[in-house]
Amino acid sequence: MVVGWSGREDAGMMLLIPSDVLRPRRPDEHFAPEAEAARAAGIEVALVDHDALVAPEGAARAVARVPQGGEAVYRGWMVSAERYAAFDAALARRGITLRTGTEQFRRAHELPGWYADLRTVTPPSVWTAGDDRAGFDQARAELGAGPAVLRDHVKSMKHYWHEAAFIPELADADAAWAVATRFRELRGDDMAGGFVLRRFERFVSAEVRTWWVDGVCRLVTSHPDTPDRPSPDDVDLAPVEPLVAGLGLPFVTVDLAIRADGVWRIIELGDGQVSDRPRSMPPEALITVLFGNRRAAQSFGEVAG
Repeated sequence: MVVGWSGREDAGMMLLIPSDVLRPRRPDEHFAPEAEAARAAGIEVALVDHDALVAPEGAARAVARVPQGGEAVYRGWMVSAERYAAFDAALARRGITLRTGTEQFRRAHELPGWYADLRTVTPPSVWTAGDDRAGFDQARAELGAGPAVLRDHVKSMKHYWHEAAFIPELADADAAWAVATRFRELRGDDMAGGFVLRRFERFVSAEVRTWWVDGVCRLVTSHPDTPDRPSPDDVDLAPVEPLVAGLGLPFVTVDLAIRADGVWRIIELGDGQVSDRPRSMPPEALITVLFGNRRAAQSFGEVAG
């Protein structure tokens, strides 16, 4: 018996994990600790072929090893909203309901889905529906002069900060477009939706990752990029709590950092199923908040709310 997402007893919940490419009967090494923690907690674990999942018309093959019937939570590599929709449909044909539906995934996974609801607590942003220069220039003019950070609807290239992420001055049209061109080149076939321009804000702390289940923050952890930095115990969630809860999303992560004026700001919201877990976060803590047993979660000292 498993205590489900909202405190109800649920015997049909399972965890879906990518399989290892070379050993398809085993979980992908990156997610194996979560699979082990789930099995230890009595949660059924089923394996998904990620390569098939991201291939055209491959969703049915991807879920061929998943038992029929029940409700499931996915923890795996990032997929596009379109591939997730095919995944959802393929599972539905096997009588399985993903806890996060297709439209919920898109709303969490793509910035245009959540920005309007969180615009007061995140940097001002505009976006395009494609990757042409005319649309980019229109968005650039809409945001106005000044520095900005570039990304697409899903992801930035922050590890290429000066060549493909940071735009020092939007009014410099050719220099801004050079950054956009390099970003587009680096993203390649993974480019999602279009360009997003976000007003640059100066942050003075490392990002923290917060984990929300049914609109309630359940974990505060380090960010995967800085896993060895301890998660702070003074994150001010009061301004964001009602806004994130209002999204009505089952499982999301929210990354925050302190702006130079001391205000906590949202950097990113993402679907929790494809959000990376920092190595400093025990896999048991994540499994606990996803599938229940709050008392056990508190034993890890990680529960935030």
